Amino acid sequence: MTVVVESIRPVLAVACPAICALLILLFYHPKLSTRVNLRESCTITAGVIQFLIVLSMVPIILEGQELRCHLLTICPGIVLSYKVDAFGLLFAFTSSCLWILVSLYSIGYMRALKEHAQTRYFFMFALAIFAAVSMAMSENLVTFYVFYETLTASTYWLVAHHEDKEALFAGRKYLTYLLTSGWFLFTATVLTYVLTGTTDFVPNGILSLDSAAPWVLMILFALFMLGLMKAAWIPFHSWLPTAMVAPTPVSALLHAVAVVKAGVFGFVRVVCYIYGIDLMSSLGLGLILASIASFTMIVGSFLAIGQDNLKRRLAYSTISQLSYIIFGVALLSHFGAIGSMIHIPFHGFMKITLFLCAGAIIVATGKTEVSQMAGIGRRGQMPITMIAFTIGAIGMCGAPPVCGFISKWYLCLGTLEAGMPIFLGVILISSLLDVVYFFPIIRTAFFEKPVETNGGGREERVRSKETEQPLYLFMVIPLAITAIFSVIFCFFPHTFHILDLAEMAVSNIFGGV
Repeated sequence: MTVVVESIRPVLAVACPAICALLILLFYHPKLSTRVNLRESCTITAGVIQFLIVLSMVPIILEGQELRCHLLTICPGIVLSYKVDAFGLLFAFTSSCLWILVSLYSIGYMRALKEHAQTRYFFMFALAIFAAVSMAMSENLVTFYVFYETLTASTYWLVAHHEDKEALFAGRKYLTYLLTSGWFLFTATVLTYVLTGTTDFVPNGILSLDSAAPWVLMILFALFMLGLMKAAWIPFHSWLPTAMVAPTPVSALLHAVAVVKAGVFGFVRVVCYIYGIDLMSSLGLGLILASIASFTMIVGSFLAIGQDNLKRRLAYSTISQLSYIIFGVALLSHFGAIGSMIHIPFHGFMKITLFLCAGAIIVATGKTEVSQMAGIGRRGQMPITMIAFTIGAIGMCGAPPVCGFISKWYLCLGTLEAGMPIFLGVILISSLLDVVYFFPIIRTAFFEKPVETNGGGREERVRSKETEQPLYLFMVIPLAITAIFSVIFCFFPHTFHILDLAEMAVSNIFGGV
């Protein structure tokens, strides 16, 4: 029996990035470099404190308690409040941990490329983390929706950071997709409240066949799907590759830390905590959702194969990989749900490694296209970067000794447990396609003869050795850490209690509380 305990810890966790954002503005001064150092020190300090607060909640949750903090009552049944459960803590852990590493990386990246508006960048980044962790700890759909839209607003300025024609177009497209999806999510939230009188996240759902006619429940589910376009499921995916014009740390935020993770996190919440396994099965929605996810997994991989630009190839890879999370819960099986949940942090560490490597390549060599990267893994400082990239790529393919193997193994078991072996074939085919678009990058970097050419992309600029060396360390250390943990999680999936939290969340969903 889960015990709900009133606690200030959820508020303390989300207060860290909120206070950090405020201090960044207070420290701003266009001509004082000391203020710049204060800004970045504040970001790192806030990240570390938030991560420690999140970690402090893990043993409490594993003891069978949930931490709740009421914020505001709008009207009966509609409240803004935080409640930390096992699944939410997985997402909070991912966002808070990776914020520290991306912030360290951003110092080297933004300074090396002399990016403008760096104060705005760090300010919006902090707001994005505030929104992401708030979503992770949301007790209900209303709270989730408020911070879901907050995340959209804050990340727009990051996508459009360069403020040129291409970046502003990407920002407009980003807002068009995600604000439109927000209206669908708002409609779905209102309709859920009308049908049930609540929007709380409850294991195995708050809706039932008694709530409304089956066709109404199916339409409601369609509204939720459209409201969760942040998951970038096909055909509502094109905003994500377009957003790759943003600085590489922003791409890492979009793909690994917050934005698209918010979308798939929302899918798990809707399937397991609003509809519930029993209702999803009764309506046949699991099979429909698994089919859509399978289509996205395969098509996303095919689209990735055709991309020469490294960041765009990684973007299409994300589209495919995110659908593994949707696919897992759609199986409506115990093992499938565990695979889905642990793929959130595991994919986060692997994908952020790949994007951080892509940014390091840009800064160190000025190359953005795969075809330009011949031999870069054998010279200068690039071997460390490309080894880390190789680790991330192996994990994405679902091969040991990287943690992607663990989550895909659970997903494979989930297909058999659900009695749908045809979907096992989908996982295997998708993983094979991952090899097809990742292996050429590794082969080009390590085994092809170097070609001394400069690229022509916007972010391509070769740094002098004097400038590159110290700033590059700010980038290579975070990507090395994420690569190392991607391996550690494979051998020790209980590290930071990741697998324990997933198993506990799934046990509550399937066994009730």
